[in-house]
Amino acid sequence: QVQLVESGGGLVQAGGSLRLACAASGDIFSIYTMGWSRQAPGKQRELVASITNGGSTYYGDSVKGRFTISRDNAKNTVYLQMNSLKPEDTAVYRCNADKRAGAVVSGLSSYWGQGTQVTVSS
Repeated sequence: QVQLVESGGGLVQAGGSLRLACAASGDIFSIYTMGWSRQAPGKQRELVASITNGGSTYYGDSVKGRFTISRDNAKNTVYLQMNSLKPEDTAVYRCNADKRAGAVVSGLSSYWGQGTQVTVSS
């Protein structure tokens, strides 16, 4: 079992930045692929970014060049640095984890956090 707790969401103006953090506990963090997904009201959930245990990253087209995912295995934490935020980035962001990278990319992670709200005002 893995427990995931997100932090760092909030309200920011368009063009601003936020950094989300997800603290993991319960298993060996370093073996998991970690992801950040988001869901806005009335829209499907989408994978924003993921990072494997080897450090390989994936970004959704809508966030490439603006968001950066990273992990600190010593702190059991994964981060999402979000720059140049747009109103369309407004959503609940959820951290997720799985030992299988394909599961994270497919939105089928075994473990999910409760989520943190990000609101970008225009």
